Amino acid sequence: MSSAVKISQWLAQLRATDLATWLARSAIALAGIVALVLPGLQSWDQMDAVSVVGSVLLVACVVLPDSLAALMFLLVICLGWLLRAPNELSWALVVTGIALLTVHLASAFAGQIPSYARVDRRALRKWLLPASIALLLGPVVAVTAGLIRGAGVPGSLVVTVLALGTATAAIWYASGQSVGESGN
Repeated sequence: MSSAVKISQWLAQLRATDLATWLARSAIALAGIVALVLPGLQSWDQMDAVSVVGSVLLVACVVLPDSLAALMFLLVICLGWLLRAPNELSWALVVTGIALLTVHLASAFAGQIPSYARVDRRALRKWLLPASIALLLGPVVAVTAGLIRGAGVPGSLVVTVLALGTATAAIWYASGQSVGESGN
């Protein structure tokens, strides 16, 4: 297949792109920009490699949401935060976590469908409830972890892990899936 045919095919697929695909890829781009920029604006010194590698991976996430780029983007941002950020819970950490969660959920949604496919409203509704629960539970878990941490309760890491496990189970249950389903 020649380059001209490939470009023509890509342009035809781009014209046929559904609104749901545009929304999912826009959510990946916007949340990824927040996850890249917010840690860079903090007072601690972030490594330049995080911004450079993260930018390249973000473009790959938007163009190829079903690739390993989304996972690598999440790992780069998290690793950059863990290596240089202070050990305290802040609003920037919570917002960055919510942005990474949005990148993850939007990549999972966009990766299940070809860019030129039409998406039914039932598919959007199936993703809306778990995504809403996940985005709302992020700040709740962060505030709870901050309260437990500030109270000096022994075993607060166990409580935080249990809270995250419960949040994951709630999202799984709300999506209406059973253990044998693949989610497609």
